[in-house]
Amino acid sequence: MKKAAILIMVAALLVGGCTMSTTAQRTVTGSAIGAGGGALIGWAAGCPACGAAIGAGAGALGGYAYDQYEKSRGRP
Repeated sequence: MKKAAILIMVAALLVGGCTMSTTAQRTVTGSAIGAGGGALIGWAAGCPACGAAIGAGAGALGGYAYDQYEKSRGRP
């Protein structure tokens, strides 16, 4: 399971660097970071897959919110 979580994070970061909009890049990056952190917390609690799923969702929301904040300040 640990290898799968690492593979998903690496794949998300690689895809995030391709020709995507800044919104998509920030959302994917937030999701990957959240999945990694959630997997670590979930591993400590006994369910790394649950933690990765929850972390990915929270990270995606955080990445999107950050993107909207940056756009409201006039940054791309």
